[in-house]
Amino acid sequence: MSTTAQAHERIDLRTSPEIKELIIRAATTAGMSVSAFLLGTAQERAKQILADTEMMTLSSRDWSAFANALDNTDKPRPKLSAAMKRHREWQAKR
Repeated sequence: MSTTAQAHERIDLRTSPEIKELIIRAATTAGMSVSAFLLGTAQERAKQILADTEMMTLSSRDWSAFANALDNTDKPRPKLSAAMKRHREWQAKR
């Protein structure tokens, strides 16, 4: 795991001896320290979980229908406009 930020926080874990040995073996096999292995694995999984729950993927046909519906509304939809603005800002941060 590569990061330019300096570590300032600590996470303490308790586990069984069997799980600890499994993690040590996996980290050693990957050529990583246990800390780097745990942090890298947890970070990867956390990003995956959040992407699965925070992102929606549309086909190009569905996206066109969605965009068309937004463009052809009969009245202003401020909550929808605000949601789209938040989404654009979120995408820009990624």
